[in-house]
Amino acid sequence: MTLIDHYEQQYASLIAEITASIGRLNIFSGSERRELCAKIDGSLTEASELLEQIGLEIRDLNPSVRPGFNSKLNCYQVELKRLQNEYKNIKEQSRNHSSLEITDEFDDVSIRDDQKQRLLENSERIERTGNRLVEGYRIAVETEELSTQVLQDLHHQRETLNNARSRLRETNAELGRSSRILNSMLMRALREKAILYGVGGFFVVAVVISVYFSFSS
Repeated sequence: MTLIDHYEQQYASLIAEITASIGRLNIFSGSERRELCAKIDGSLTEASELLEQIGLEIRDLNPSVRPGFNSKLNCYQVELKRLQNEYKNIKEQSRNHSSLEITDEFDDVSIRDDQKQRLLENSERIERTGNRLVEGYRIAVETEELSTQVLQDLHHQRETLNNARSRLRETNAELGRSSRILNSMLMRALREKAILYGVGGFFVVAVVISVYFSFSS
């Protein structure tokens, strides 16, 4: 797992936690609400720092794969901005509506039952959105790992083909040398055979001449 993958996993878990916390924000009050707000503020800051780290790591990547990672980073930044705006809007609504003002005791908050139900539904919907984000990130990571494995297999196959091509060229070169050696041996054999026939013919002529002179004398 690369450092970028590690940062992305941390970011996905952090975003899911922030989403769930924002969904529960309006059902707390007093010190509990302040603690939850502080937790959300810290998580948003941590998520922003993670995106900065991912951006720095992307700059060191090969230019051929950098655009894909930049697209993912842009999606992460848009999602974080959306959560920041949602968190800001919820806090502003709490200040602008007396029915949602923060008090020291939860029983003192004047929220109607239908408002509570809507808040719970919104919280569940936001939590489901966070779960879908985590699931989408998991699928993206699996797809990226599969693509990396395919690229590695293709690279290995390419090296195998190059090695086979090199061996074929070497074999062709060896066959060429062998062919030249055989041709040389054949020419040498033909020359030696011609010389042998010449010597034999000369010997026969010499014998015939010798016999001829012997009978003539």
